[in-house]
Amino acid sequence: DSASNDIAGLVFNGLIKYDKNIKLVGDLAETWEVSQGGLVIVFHLRKGVRWHDGLPFSAEDVLFTYEKLRDPKVHTPYASDFEDVQSVTAPDPLTVKIVYKKAFAPGLASWGIGILPKHVFEGSGDFHAHPANRSPIGTGPYRFKEWKTDQYIRLEANPDYFEGRPFLQTYVYRIIPDQAVQFLEMRNQSLDAMSLTPDQFKAYESIFENDQRYRYPSFKYVYVGFNLRNPLFTDRRIRQALAYAIDRESMVKGIVLGLGQPISGPFPPGSWANDPAVPSFPYDPAKSLALFAECGWRPDARGNLAKDGKPFSFTLMTNQGNKVRELCAEVIQRQLSKMGIQVTIRVIEWATFIREYLDKKNFDAIVMGWQLGRDPDNYSMWHSSQQKQGQYNFCSYASPDVDRWLVEARQVFDQKKRQALYWKIHRQLANDLPYIFLYCPDELQAIHKRFRGPEVAPLGLAWNFREWWVPKNQQRYKTVMTQ
Repeated sequence: DSASNDIAGLVFNGLIKYDKNIKLVGDLAETWEVSQGGLVIVFHLRKGVRWHDGLPFSAEDVLFTYEKLRDPKVHTPYASDFEDVQSVTAPDPLTVKIVYKKAFAPGLASWGIGILPKHVFEGSGDFHAHPANRSPIGTGPYRFKEWKTDQYIRLEANPDYFEGRPFLQTYVYRIIPDQAVQFLEMRNQSLDAMSLTPDQFKAYESIFENDQRYRYPSFKYVYVGFNLRNPLFTDRRIRQALAYAIDRESMVKGIVLGLGQPISGPFPPGSWANDPAVPSFPYDPAKSLALFAECGWRPDARGNLAKDGKPFSFTLMTNQGNKVRELCAEVIQRQLSKMGIQVTIRVIEWATFIREYLDKKNFDAIVMGWQLGRDPDNYSMWHSSQQKQGQYNFCSYASPDVDRWLVEARQVFDQKKRQALYWKIHRQLANDLPYIFLYCPDELQAIHKRFRGPEVAPLGLAWNFREWWVPKNQQRYKTVMTQ
């Protein structure tokens, strides 16, 4: 999820990373060569990099990380990025050679994953139970200091960071589930940075006397996902009928106040993989009822949609702490009630939601969102092999055509040819509707005005966080308080 990625991005490094303009540059790797049509990548690692505990980083750590990514006992949704790797070897302590079984277009970008310290985890038994998962040791610009469950995570600047010590000494990520409370704390200047809801972003100018607002296109979207193992949703016509019953245009206007746009598939409008010619399902209650009738669902005497005396009803879940998703659920509940559909909403604490419901496929339908990477490879979300516990195809979608196109798109380096495959995937998913793709919201942020350095770039806002600073006469503490 985005919160854990925020912390991991400050504590760990990958071999490569994206710069402000979404170009791949070196991180733990200083240089690299790609040869044999993409089948071989050789990384040359930086000299003198040390883990936060002082021990040296080396190629052995990269090999260990790869082994864990491929270990079936380690539950990770990123394993699919490394399925086509034939071998990872270390010719010397500062060189890593990767050989692929077949061409893998996202291969270079996939090595942006955080590298783990071999000396910490090796021989420790259960990887998931290791204490370093609660107190990680990385190579990144910030060291992990403290985690108070349900309260905060504290990081301290790494004085030995290979790109230079961060200007801000301490970073505290506070866990505040209620976005209204976050906003109140921002107004009281006890929170320095936060993501805003649309209504917060459009609040009175005077409220932002001390904070700067930022708005820019996001690489995320909000959706309704169905458990396709539930007989209620196995018929595609049912999912299409539900799509016709939901007014997405009014959701964008009413929920995100116009700060976003409806989408028709799994790619944000700013992605080269997005096919702008694919139409969204328009709001059309008459078509919705006709499709329901085809499947045997018709209004009863009280106006409730029913089949063989059984009402059409389901539970719609979302996670606690996201008011926009809760609003989406409420709007969907109201709109579907007009069709005679009974929707019960459940809002569940995040960790419980993932562990007890998503991972165990113990749900009817969900309102959720995806924060996407810049490469459009979405194999882990849609390929039929990615349905195990901890993997991202928790809706259990399966399509032989989509499976084939996903694999082909990973093996083609030419962007135009990859685009043609992703357009096919887009059209198929827009028709099959394992999700009802709702909208892509704009990114809305607030940062206290005393901070210097925040700059919106194609990659986003925090790409240069290590270089943010506060003038001495405006410093209140050596800590950034964020949510």
